[in-house]
Formats: sequence, C-alpha cells, structure tokens
Amino acid sequence: MKLPEGQKGVIYTIKSINGDEEINKFSFKIGWIEGETINIVKKMYSNLIINIKGGRYGIDKDLAEVIEIF
Repeated sequence: MKLPEGQKGVIYTIKSINGDEEINKFSFKIGWIEGETINIVKKMYSNLIINIKGGRYGIDKDLAEVIEIF
C-alpha cells in the first residue's frame, strides 16, 4: 500500500520508494531506505507528518505517494 493509505500511529516498514531519480537520491541521503520503519504522526489535508529514524518530517502528497509500505 502507499503511505497516504496508512493509518496514524501504526508502525509500517518501507517496501520501496518508486520516485524519479531526484526523489530516490534525496531519500537515500537522509536514510529513507527499504526496510526502515516509518510512522504517520499526523495527516493534514494533502500533507503528512512522519516519524522515521527518530526524526519528524513534513512531506507532501506527491512524495508520500511514491513510498510503498507494508
């Protein structure tokens, strides 16, 4: 399932990140890789606040849509 389909407060695992080259490089540089756990902290309109690797990040729907979770 894609990240925006996830529920707040549930811990998921990143299955894959299927963005363009720029998104994939950005994700890799900050440690968002396959197998990493991710938690949705808050859903707001078309944005998400996520917790990954001990940090909180605000991401937009376009970025969230390329993150596959299970």
